[in-house]
Amino acid sequence: MMIRQQMGISRSFLMYYGIPGRHKRLRQFYSQFIQSGDLCFDIGAHVGNRTRTWAGLGAQVVALEPQPHLMSWLQRLFANNRKVTLLAEGVAAQSGTATLHISELTPTVSTLSTEWITAVQEDPSFAAVKWDTAITINVVTLDELIARYGRPAFCKIDVEGYELEVLKGLSQPLPVLSFELIASAKALALACLQRLSELGSYEFNYSAGESHQWTFECWIAEKEIVGFVQKMEAGSGDVYCRLVE
Repeated sequence: MMIRQQMGISRSFLMYYGIPGRHKRLRQFYSQFIQSGDLCFDIGAHVGNRTRTWAGLGAQVVALEPQPHLMSWLQRLFANNRKVTLLAEGVAAQSGTATLHISELTPTVSTLSTEWITAVQEDPSFAAVKWDTAITINVVTLDELIARYGRPAFCKIDVEGYELEVLKGLSQPLPVLSFELIASAKALALACLQRLSELGSYEFNYSAGESHQWTFECWIAEKEIVGFVQKMEAGSGDVYCRLVE
């Protein structure tokens, strides 16, 4: 198990830190949302590439990562960074405990959702993935995080199929947030969009994969992003949601 864990971590670091030019693209992309002094929540921090970028832009970052072996790496990476607060917790609709299903070889797809595991296993790109470990973790709500740290200027939610549960624990609109979209589980994304419409009036854009480029030249309305998601047949990326004041 230890060897598989190390292989999985190495794969993640290579993916998120080893590609030339990626950090520069991240800074350029997120600088349109994040200014020095802003508060950001990184829900599902993984190996911390977003956290590093946002802290580099001058933001105060609260980064949550419940996988113990990943948290140990985050603690090494950000041990002396006063702009980063690390929490070894998940986020859910209610605080308490939950079961985290860990994929040792592909820790990027570790999840709190068994329903999501069932859905994505129909996707050929997940054919070789196995969730071989389950642990109990502590979970908090977004409302609790806001009460503790303040309202974030930007919130990233990347929790492998648990995005809706995260949003259920939020009772106020946030200025800008993003959540992951996977075509094989697009019903979840549609539910997230519905939940956001209950919180406030948003406009939307989409960035495929790790491209950090916009799919749409202009931000679009809920009806348009819903249509885009419904037609999506393959791939993944992030839906970005900007509050319309």
